[in-house]
Amino acid sequence: MTPHEPIGAQARLRTLLAVLQLASPALPVGGFAYSQGLEQAIADGLVADEAGARRWIADVLALSIARLEAPLWLRAYDAAAGDDAHEFARRNLELLASRETRELREETRQMGGSLLRAMPALAIAPPPTPRQGMSYPAAFAWCCARLGVDREAGLTAYIWAWYENQVLVAVKTVPLGQMAGQRLLMAGHEDIAAAVQSAMALPDDELGACAQGYANASARHETLYSRLFRS
Repeated sequence: MTPHEPIGAQARLRTLLAVLQLASPALPVGGFAYSQGLEQAIADGLVADEAGARRWIADVLALSIARLEAPLWLRAYDAAAGDDAHEFARRNLELLASRETRELREETRQMGGSLLRAMPALAIAPPPTPRQGMSYPAAFAWCCARLGVDREAGLTAYIWAWYENQVLVAVKTVPLGQMAGQRLLMAGHEDIAAAVQSAMALPDDELGACAQGYANASARHETLYSRLFRS
């Protein structure tokens, strides 16, 4: 950065670096430990190759995350940006309630709690910890709002981190090669962009998700005999 660069450019770079840090696998929240049912789908033979992995991940994104989790992320972000503690707490509860299985609820609470503990290292004052626990999407939205990351970029980073982790699950467990993983990530650019735009356009009375296979896989993963990922 030279002293002659505009202040606006410096600010944009700072927010870009902030959102890259939040989306990084180095963020100590433990997302790598979870498969969100994908490991069970692989064990059942529903995902057996690169094409199957693409279908599964894209379907969960389009039918579940883009329809409910991502719009609630945006509402949690808006509440955090507007210093509306009551609304932020309400959206956090909705995100917790949206988890279809015990595995998914415990995952989001664990990751949300870990991000709360990491916030001081990110120079962020954390929100009050609710009795019911902090969901990971609400905690991530809080960080983006407090760091000045705009809502579209923040949501894109949040979904990218989820998508990347799902691809890594497939690479490890199907297993797929590293180049297959890169092809999946490139294909995900289009899926993620569509999910973000869909989430940003959904009004409150249209929020809702239905991904029964995803929920069933997560529920059954809780008792999968041999597994790499946490339940």
